[in-house]
Amino acid sequence: MPLILSNLAQFAIHITDTVMLGWYDVTALAAATIAGTLFFVIFIVGAGFSQAVTPLVAAAAEEDDDVQVRRVTRMGLWLSIFYGLAVTIPFFWAEEILIAIGQEAEVARLADIYLQIVIWQMIPALIVMTLKAFLAAMEHTAIILWATIGTAVLNGFINYALIFGNWGMPELGIKGAAMASLTVNLITVLILMVYITRVLPQFALFKNFWRSDSEIFKRVFRLGWPIGLTSLAEGGLFSASAVMMGWIGAIELAAHGVAIQLASLTFMVHIGFSQAATVRAGRALGRRDELSLRRGGITAIGMSALFAVLTSVIFLALPETLVSLFIDPNEPERANLLRIGASLIIVAALFQLVDGLQVLALGLLRGVQDTTVPMVMATISYWVIGLPVSYLLAFTFGFGAVGLWLGLVIGLAVAAVLLLWRFWGRSVKITPQVLA
Repeated sequence: MPLILSNLAQFAIHITDTVMLGWYDVTALAAATIAGTLFFVIFIVGAGFSQAVTPLVAAAAEEDDDVQVRRVTRMGLWLSIFYGLAVTIPFFWAEEILIAIGQEAEVARLADIYLQIVIWQMIPALIVMTLKAFLAAMEHTAIILWATIGTAVLNGFINYALIFGNWGMPELGIKGAAMASLTVNLITVLILMVYITRVLPQFALFKNFWRSDSEIFKRVFRLGWPIGLTSLAEGGLFSASAVMMGWIGAIELAAHGVAIQLASLTFMVHIGFSQAATVRAGRALGRRDELSLRRGGITAIGMSALFAVLTSVIFLALPETLVSLFIDPNEPERANLLRIGASLIIVAALFQLVDGLQVLALGLLRGVQDTTVPMVMATISYWVIGLPVSYLLAFTFGFGAVGLWLGLVIGLAVAAVLLLWRFWGRSVKITPQVLA
């Protein structure tokens, strides 16, 4: 539950930024959107190293190996820092890059202003991910929740002060939003480091931090890079679907944006289940307990499926009501947006179950330290099956926006089937020799 709620609080930060910049200036919102997308695509690859920490620490903790816990977490932090340093460099030419990919000059200029500040949060944000992965594996999830809620509230206050110039602060617009984001990440790093140092001193994570460990460094890297690329493949799928929806029409794209926001909100719950499943699977692996691994997998899948059914019922019962929450009553195209958006929400009811199951399966497989084959399975499902089917249904067969979403459902369903099949095969082979 703390992991689920912390994901929802993190999502609230994104919503707050979007709403406040939208109130301030539409061009600033567009610039922050394209800049945030660029940042996220780079960030999500590096986050794979952080996510690799969870199963490795969970297994080591179950074996009462405090030294191994420290070695894994420290090398996860090393990889996060090295990756962050490497990807920072191209952002210094962000404006030129954005113009080269077809963005308007003013949007590119504002996005560059935003990125020149936000890029300095790449390393702190990756460090936060790694420390959260360590804490989740150690089952200290309450601090993750309270730190995320606290920083979400703080982000709102700083945005309100710096974007609009309230409470005697200068009006900085998009620059203020960037400064708020950077500040929140730095404070989160500090909170988590203090907590770990005081509550979990036996691991001495930050003592002799610069001591290298090539064996564990390579192990975290091997486990982490497929996770990052899997996340990139999934994120890229939805980015590509947005581009294709824009080919259909502006109204369809707007409706797509609303439906994605609603689907993303409920998806945070499935991510929380997936994170918990990774920890439980990792601990079962540490004990070599095949029965607990399978029972835990069935329980996590059942909980995710039950939540998907509940949200699907709501989506099917109230599609227009949900879409109307995002649309100005005076919007001239309100009727069309409601009609198209409601049709997508109905498809999202199917979307819930398969998307939840595939991310749950990925979490279980990460728990048993299996990431390379799942990366291939997921990428084929998303890009070789899902996206082409979306194109065929939307454009060749003329089903439009609904057809595009049905293609996504098919791709995610294939991923869910393949990944769950992979997990059940691995759940009876958790000996050290198999995983070596």
